[in-house]
Amino acid sequence: MAIERDFVEKGMRRSQIDEFLADELERAGYGGMDLARTPMGTEITLKAEKPGMVIGKGGKNIRQLTDDLEHEFEIEDLQIDVQEVDDPDLNARIVADKLANALERGWYFRDAGRTTLSRIMESGAMGAEIVFSGKVTGARSRVVKFKEGYVKHCGEPAEEVVETGYGTAVMKLGTIGIQVRIIPPGSELPDKFEVHDDADTDGLVPEAETTEVEVEEAETADAEGIEELVEEGAEEESGEADAEEETEPEPEPEPAEEAEEEAEEAEPAEEAEPEEADEETDEDVPSSVEELNEMSYRELQKLAKEVGVKANLKTEELIEELADEFGIDTGGD
Repeated sequence: MAIERDFVEKGMRRSQIDEFLADELERAGYGGMDLARTPMGTEITLKAEKPGMVIGKGGKNIRQLTDDLEHEFEIEDLQIDVQEVDDPDLNARIVADKLANALERGWYFRDAGRTTLSRIMESGAMGAEIVFSGKVTGARSRVVKFKEGYVKHCGEPAEEVVETGYGTAVMKLGTIGIQVRIIPPGSELPDKFEVHDDADTDGLVPEAETTEVEVEEAETADAEGIEELVEEGAEEESGEADAEEETEPEPEPEPAEEAEEEAEEAEPAEEAEPEEADEETDEDVPSSVEELNEMSYRELQKLAKEVGVKANLKTEELIEELADEFGIDTGGD
């Protein structure tokens, strides 16, 4: 856990030094710093738009800045190196600070954003994005973006290739946050590729080395395979023909007389069935009114349909009709 805590403490100290230098060198165009430990002590490399203001007359300002850093952050053997920024319009930190000063002076944020973005792209940047967040036009906070070119927002390229700078403009309505992302010219991105029309592809794709003997063997193998397929097809056709010949002939149709005799024999069998049905119905015929009363209404309806009586009558009327049909004395007279 001690190693992790050491990393966190170093990161916090680095951020605190960066904020301190940004406040002290605001007028000089502070563009960031690099902190490195050397055998001789600690070395800080400053990037500024106006290095003369950082150094001062006779090195007065740089000596004062060194003493303040050693006293404030307890840094021993501190050495400060000042470098001039080649193109301030490609430094995201400087651009964000300039935008914040422009908004505080009363410049409209849309004009400031578009002008700054065009100036960045004219300097040769591959892409740039400017984000304003806060009460830019009224009492309600919102976010406004100005983007041009190609900008990466995630992954390793977003951390290593894209330069990010932050600025803050204190306005009457509230504070406006400014974020600037710039991809410098000549940056190498992992998804970049080029297509050469006249490229020489010899040797890039190995060609298959085939000899004349291998070609002849392949041709003979193909010919033998085709002959085998033809022979197999001929054998299958001959086998099917033999099978058709071996099949038994279909039985000849019976003469008309035999068919008539069979039809005559079948007729009495069919006539016998209704007799059996009549016998069954005779067995189900009720013999008294009591049996009719014991039957359910559905059974009475079924019986009425068989006999030919109206089946939609009431129970009493249906019983009377069935009794009359079967000749049963109801005892009512």
